[in-house]
Amino acid sequence: MAEESERAFAARAAVRAEAELIFRAGVAAADPEAAVARALEAEGWQGRMVIAVGKAAPSMMRAALARVGPVEAALVVTNPENACEVPGARVMQAAHPVPDAGGLAAGEAVLELLAQAGPEDRVLALISGGGSALLPAPVEGVSLEDKAAVNAALLASGADIHQMNLVRQQLSRLKGGGFLRAAAPAQVRALILSDVLGDDLSTIASGPTAPPIGTREEAVALCETLGIWAGLPASVRAHLEAEAPELPALPPAQNEIVGSNGVSLAAMARAAPGARVVQEALEGDVNAAAQVVVEAGNDGPGIILFGGETTVRLGEDPGLGGRNQQLALKVAELADWPGDWVFLSGGTDGRDGPTDAAGGMVDHGTKARMEAAGKSPADYLARNDAYHGLKLTGDLLMTGATGTNVADLQVLIRR
Repeated sequence: MAEESERAFAARAAVRAEAELIFRAGVAAADPEAAVARALEAEGWQGRMVIAVGKAAPSMMRAALARVGPVEAALVVTNPENACEVPGARVMQAAHPVPDAGGLAAGEAVLELLAQAGPEDRVLALISGGGSALLPAPVEGVSLEDKAAVNAALLASGADIHQMNLVRQQLSRLKGGGFLRAAAPAQVRALILSDVLGDDLSTIASGPTAPPIGTREEAVALCETLGIWAGLPASVRAHLEAEAPELPALPPAQNEIVGSNGVSLAAMARAAPGARVVQEALEGDVNAAAQVVVEAGNDGPGIILFGGETTVRLGEDPGLGGRNQQLALKVAELADWPGDWVFLSGGTDGRDGPTDAAGGMVDHGTKARMEAAGKSPADYLARNDAYHGLKLTGDLLMTGATGTNVADLQVLIRR
């Protein structure tokens, strides 16, 4: 019996290792340094100002400075997990996903730099996921605390990234094309690492170099639909209800996507010959997404790959977790396949929600291990406490900060 248990453990470990190897191939394909290097080598660039914002900002800046030579101003804004020294550049840290004083200072620093750009100047913008929270730059009359409250309310409501950015753009001086307006009349070229499905330029980092998603009126309507309008700070409601001033046409920008979820999904497919790639993005409510995964797995043994970004609606007193952990645990609750299987769901940035885990990696024994400890997946799912549930069963996916961000990737292996 002991020998059979050892064999079962070894088989489980092998399948888990294979799933993580495939996932890491997807993350590696989103290497921001290589992506920027390819873009600059292909077209070149000459200018005096480089601004990098997002979770991949340090590595994107390193690649840029190595290829464009000395510049007069180089600024990096990133989250603490990815912050590091970048020779030749100033590095500022800001919180994610809820903005903080560091982000407020970083937003002002960006605006001050852009104000110095003249008609003969060219600005290189390096944009990656997380840039929205990292550069709050609130409009006049709205405080940082008010913007943080809006972010928290949107996150708790289950709003998707497009909906969140529709609202956040209306409260920022840099989002929704604000970067372009601040840089005018200088020319702006943006190299963008997309963490948004479909690569909508107006949604990535809230679209600093792209037109806004919508209007103040549409932001109000959305907040009412989400049920958060009445709870928003008075300053926010006053700004969104006020008539928006007429602005000149948005200055042009040269925007280029240099990495995306689709590119990483294709890399995972190359790492797993014969795997089935689900082309439809795994998005929307996490419970519905889990059902999609289970139904795909019902087709039989094999490897199935997904990419996307789900949403979680938080309860009144949520525990600790993130959308990938919630999705993995929900699959563990629903799946009832015979034989060995593993399901991995991870954020390509290495951080899922406000936790130190990238996501979760569950298998055919997860539910039994949890029940042996007197718990159940339903207990943790109901409390949005997937982190502690997966920690109990040894199913947290821990990668550390990866320095990139192209949304989430999922791997299902059935033997």
